[in-house]
Amino acid sequence: MSRAVVVLNSQAERERAIDWIERAKTGSRIEFKGPCRTLEQNSRFWAMLTDAAVQGRINGRRFNTEQWKLIFLHAYAEERGIEIKYLPALNRAGMVPCGRSSSDLSVTEMSELMDFMSAWGAENNIVWSDPALKQSEAA
Repeated sequence: MSRAVVVLNSQAERERAIDWIERAKTGSRIEFKGPCRTLEQNSRFWAMLTDAAVQGRINGRRFNTEQWKLIFLHAYAEERGIEIKYLPALNRAGMVPCGRSSSDLSVTEMSELMDFMSAWGAENNIVWSDPALKQSEAA
């Protein structure tokens, strides 16, 4: 087995993972991750990205939601001390940041990212459309 993923949602899946660990070759790598972000978090994340795209500016420039996603993921990684890799551009005119995908974030990481976004929004006068964020701004 070169790669496999099992989500621990039942005892049978836990037993399968234990079996794979017992049969794993020496030197095999095993990664444990927290539960993946929720659909509710995903919806809130994209609402926040939309708010940033409509209202936010960096040096007077506007960006679309995909660009804001990369901007926030990059800044979040830097703040947490996560290594950021850069790949050479095909035209040799610069470097391309290579980072984590938002879909790979755990529930905790996504919560931290959205807290980071919320703080940036407060500093940059972003009015969030999410009712929960509006309540926290009013407090």
